[in-house]
Amino acid sequence: MNRYEVALVTGASSGIGKAIALELASAGLRVLALGRDRAALDELHSTAGIVPVVFDLSDVSEVYGKIAGEKIDVLVNNAGLLTASASLVDLSEDDIDAMIDINIRSVFKLTRHVLKQMIERRRGHIFFTGSSGGLAPHPNSSVYGATKAAVSLFSSALRCDLIGLPIRVTELFPGRVETNLYRTALGKEGAKKKLYDDNEAIQPEHMARLLRTALELPDFVDVTRLEVMPTGQVVGGAQMSKLSR
Repeated sequence: MNRYEVALVTGASSGIGKAIALELASAGLRVLALGRDRAALDELHSTAGIVPVVFDLSDVSEVYGKIAGEKIDVLVNNAGLLTASASLVDLSEDDIDAMIDINIRSVFKLTRHVLKQMIERRRGHIFFTGSSGGLAPHPNSSVYGATKAAVSLFSSALRCDLIGLPIRVTELFPGRVETNLYRTALGKEGAKKKLYDDNEAIQPEHMARLLRTALELPDFVDVTRLEVMPTGQVVGGAQMSKLSR
């Protein structure tokens, strides 16, 4: 992977983002690990190659100064927010704004900013962490699902804009992954009972390994989408099932 030197990973404080930051650092990249949790990022700092960038993406324009001068080869738009698992009328306007700001606005703006230098240097790989919630309707996630659907179409359209350039675009499309996203929305015990008890979940490390595989393929091979589900989940109708042993 020596053709790539610097990666920027958002949402690196925990979950998929943290696993990706560690995976890319182990591959020899210098990783700018962006997140809100200073203590968690300080722990990552002990890993060679990881540079913590403590920041809240709700105002992404201020991130530009923190990454000025960095020649970013790999951008991982991983940060995501699900404020609550609730019907639309039970969400506050602040909830809606927060999900749009983090899941859409920051992704579009940060990608635009980093992509300019990728085009100038004619190299790069952009990743987006999507969700099965952006492919099929899930109850109590209308806004979250809509934001992830927007990112999915954005990544596909961006690939059209970049055709003929040696810049790849990949969407990670996981189903049920054991992360803090649903613990935030459902509470620790609620998430455990609804999603993880009696169900095997994908682990963040699995997604990180898949991302590295896509990254290490030759430049002319673009894995456009990595759709990954536990064997006990299908997207259509958001069906889940306990495994038979």
